[in-house]
Amino acid sequence: MKRGLGALLLAAPALAAAQAVSLAGQMGSKALLVIDGQPQTLAVGEAARGVRLLRLDDDGAMVEAGGRRLVLRADGAPARLAGTPGPAAGAREVVITAGSGGHFVVGGAINGRAVRFLVDTGATLISISQAEADRLGLSYRDGERASSQTANGVVPMYLVTLGSVRIGEVELANVPAAVIPAPMPGILLGNSALSRFQMRRENDVMRLTVR
Repeated sequence: MKRGLGALLLAAPALAAAQAVSLAGQMGSKALLVIDGQPQTLAVGEAARGVRLLRLDDDGAMVEAGGRRLVLRADGAPARLAGTPGPAAGAREVVITAGSGGHFVVGGAINGRAVRFLVDTGATLISISQAEADRLGLSYRDGERASSQTANGVVPMYLVTLGSVRIGEVELANVPAAVIPAPMPGILLGNSALSRFQMRRENDVMRLTVR
């Protein structure tokens, strides 16, 4: 595990003691966490500032906060805990810096659950794997069934509407999406969301401004 790893929130926490937690790296058998901006080194079973480390492996770390569990993984946004301010009111621009491989990855949320988006201008819809949709609690099986022709053949999918999509600090409502029963590298931020922005790219920086 490399230094500079972020955190991906897999369960919505309810804890007043800690505001934000992220995984900054691994030191031997200990995790280097950043809690409320303060670095903390914890072994499995140890706790600090209301956050207990339950598990640590190559895939990330599982912590417990206020009776709820968070899984911290690579390249995600810091997990927001109770007491942390939400999206900035009236935010209208998202600035994304290219990461490894030149991909543009940005943290956000779907229906209040933290996620990581991979910008994909070639995708018609926000595209979510079935496993990720299950994690997010989406009722996609009630959605319309459809299919899409890809390089690997015809792929079945469920069409859904996401009530709330937050990209960076910009909140969108009622965004069409597709749930696909196949592994994916992340949630693809397709044109059903990108079409609501004016997109500008300057070298390794992408700016999305609400239309």
